[in-house]
Amino acid sequence: MRAVSTPTTYRQAGVDIDEAERAVLLIKRHASKTLTPQVLTSIGSFGAGFSLKGWRDPVLVSSADGVGTKLKVAFATGRHDTIGEDLVNHCVNDIAVQGAKPLFFLDYFAVGRLDSDVCGKVVGGIARACKRNGCALIGGETAEMPGMYAPGEYDLAGFIVGAVERKHMLTGISIEGGDVIIGLPSEGLHTNGYSLARKLLFEVAGHAPDAKLAELSGTIAEELLKTHRSYLNPLQALHKDKLLKGAAHITGGGITDNVPRILPRGTCAVIMKGSWPNQPIFELLKRLGQIPEDDYRRTFNLGIGMVLVVAEKKFGFVSQTLKKLREPFHKIGYIDRLKSPKHPKVVYQ
Repeated sequence: MRAVSTPTTYRQAGVDIDEAERAVLLIKRHASKTLTPQVLTSIGSFGAGFSLKGWRDPVLVSSADGVGTKLKVAFATGRHDTIGEDLVNHCVNDIAVQGAKPLFFLDYFAVGRLDSDVCGKVVGGIARACKRNGCALIGGETAEMPGMYAPGEYDLAGFIVGAVERKHMLTGISIEGGDVIIGLPSEGLHTNGYSLARKLLFEVAGHAPDAKLAELSGTIAEELLKTHRSYLNPLQALHKDKLLKGAAHITGGGITDNVPRILPRGTCAVIMKGSWPNQPIFELLKRLGQIPEDDYRRTFNLGIGMVLVVAEKKFGFVSQTLKKLREPFHKIGYIDRLKSPKHPKVVYQ
């Protein structure tokens, strides 16, 4: 066996412990702004503690997700301040559709070579979104792994835990024929469809991220980096007043694949084409790729980031609540019954 003739350090192997400590200090500073009285430990503990005191019969609702290849746009532009918000808001929406209140969040930031400034910007975005959603950032993992990622690139994922009293869980079980389907607008692509969008815009059309197109209000990068919205406020307000029967977060799979996840067997969602305004980015992508209609609907949210199902007789009250919240919305369809108790599906008309 052959050994080196001079001492070899961890830094020479590609891991800078001093840079990691600088990153930890930035993370602690951001995380401290999100802490709530229920948090029992500080950043840096081996495990994070959170108290459920005050809950009667809580059901914990959790979700884990990532940002996907939207990160590639951040790498290309050097903009890392909004990616963390995308991550948190996506996870918040995933549990809010079940009536859960966000409690705490943990992140996973993995990189080949750690840059504490970039890490600080990413985690700063996570902390801002946690604060806005009433969610404590109580821990996570920052992993420096030389050789695993290209220079300047990283991966980002998150894990959220929320709670809802068992009797208040939103399950969709009461959804029935005649119910109204409401769509809440998205802010562009949110965090889905970026592999196709990047291929079409940057490879097929040959545009640069900072290019300005007549169809878009800003640069391509500005359009693609629009933040994934949180729908927590309207969902909580409607659920509190017992106006919601079900809600579906429109992510990968679009309306086609996500709405059936909340429908009882034997029902279908009838979506009325043209019932909400088209966003230019989706029309641009469809034209560039001549994307088949079914693939188009299952790849992108097409301008609807959240779908709500409400009783027809309560639609007026729902409209009033959303207007008070200054939340734009569109009546995009209705629930119908299938002739036989088949699996739920979406039908476009």
